[in-house]
Amino acid sequence: MSRKLRIWLIFLIFLNGYVSLSFELVVLRQLSFWVGSSAVITSIIMGIFLGFMSLGYFLGSSEKIRTKNIRTILSSSFIVIALFAFLASSFPLVADYFVWLYNWGITSSVLQTFIFSFLLLSVGPFLFGFNTTLLSRLLHKYNTNYTGNIMAWDTIGSVLGSLLTTLLLMPFVGVNHTVILIISLASFAAIVTRPRWWVILLCGIILVPTVFVNSDYVQRKQFGILVNNANSTISVTKHTDGTRILYMNGLPMSVHNQRRNINAEYIDYLNGLFIYTLPTDRVYKILVLGAGGFTAGLEDARNDYTFVDIEHTLQEISEKYFLGKPLTPNKKFIVQDASQYLKNTKEKYDLILLDVYSNSFQVPEGFITAEFMQRVKSRVANDGILIMNIIASQSFRDDYSQVFDNTFHTVFPHNTQRQVIGWANPWDTNDVVNVLYVWYNREINDRIYTINKTPVIYDRYVK
Repeated sequence: MSRKLRIWLIFLIFLNGYVSLSFELVVLRQLSFWVGSSAVITSIIMGIFLGFMSLGYFLGSSEKIRTKNIRTILSSSFIVIALFAFLASSFPLVADYFVWLYNWGITSSVLQTFIFSFLLLSVGPFLFGFNTTLLSRLLHKYNTNYTGNIMAWDTIGSVLGSLLTTLLLMPFVGVNHTVILIISLASFAAIVTRPRWWVILLCGIILVPTVFVNSDYVQRKQFGILVNNANSTISVTKHTDGTRILYMNGLPMSVHNQRRNINAEYIDYLNGLFIYTLPTDRVYKILVLGAGGFTAGLEDARNDYTFVDIEHTLQEISEKYFLGKPLTPNKKFIVQDASQYLKNTKEKYDLILLDVYSNSFQVPEGFITAEFMQRVKSRVANDGILIMNIIASQSFRDDYSQVFDNTFHTVFPHNTQRQVIGWANPWDTNDVVNVLYVWYNREINDRIYTINKTPVIYDRYVK
């Protein structure tokens, strides 16, 4: 075997490993907001991915595949990989997929993930395994001692695909450009494997819509996408009445009308009853976990605000495209995971707003546990208030609404309030609305009134 052929085969093995893991990580990122990133969801995606890859390893060793046809087969495989990478990784197409499923009544995240994986994550992984076996056969044909090298270069490609995609490409280049790169590499592999006119034509047919759908210009003009990185896809829409809506990963996160000074209904409720009514005797410390569009306390320029969110572009996007003005100097923005911030800070806050459950598509599972709520509770100052905004059934029609309520009252058994925001029909099967859970850090009085002891006349007096 010539040195040039050996380098070419090893390069294709490396590229196959790189593209396969990059593709898997981008899909996990694009699906995370719609179905979450829990162990169950991740295991479904990885299980189907690895299962079909194993099937590709097995069928690639078939004796019916003649060595002289391997170049054509490999080239065709990379073309199909590029096609399915486009379909499974492009955010607008993924968003349409979930809209269709919800319109068809398929709302289970587990079922949504299974369907997506079988439709779009079966062919690509199968061909990754298939290609690896075919390339190995070519190398073994000339040197049977290349098994270690094959495994090493495939693994090196996977490692680089993992590190570069998650640490550099998605955070700094953008997910949309990472998708273009993955599909371009698959197309390049197809062309160098079999440089024929039909290969170039098919790759071009795939690359043109890939670049079109995933370009910054098209995503901003056609879909209003301003940011597309490892954490979020952010867009802002403006309506004729002046109302602006901030979207993250295709879902509305915040509403603001500067002309009429109107925000999302639950934010206006919080501002009117809990924030703008704060006494003026001192500066109060307010913590907002889940910054959204920074509309909580928007008009308050006196008290001390700390906004915490994992998305580093939120302040810039909100000030420039959503609010249309900079935040007042009394507000600071910290880019960090909410749980880690609570773990590291020693600060106590007079008011904490937990606004990380702001959609019904994905629930951040690490933030709905009793352990996390205990961590939040420890940061509330004496006589302070904690408010959690969730999207749930106001009449407890589903397990999530009931179990969240159970969890909340396990951690906060006393001095609590549950406030439904807006109108919802408790007799309707779909009564999902904003629900505010409120805890007041007051001295606990756990007495109860009984037929034997009912000193209510004394309890009514203000002490």
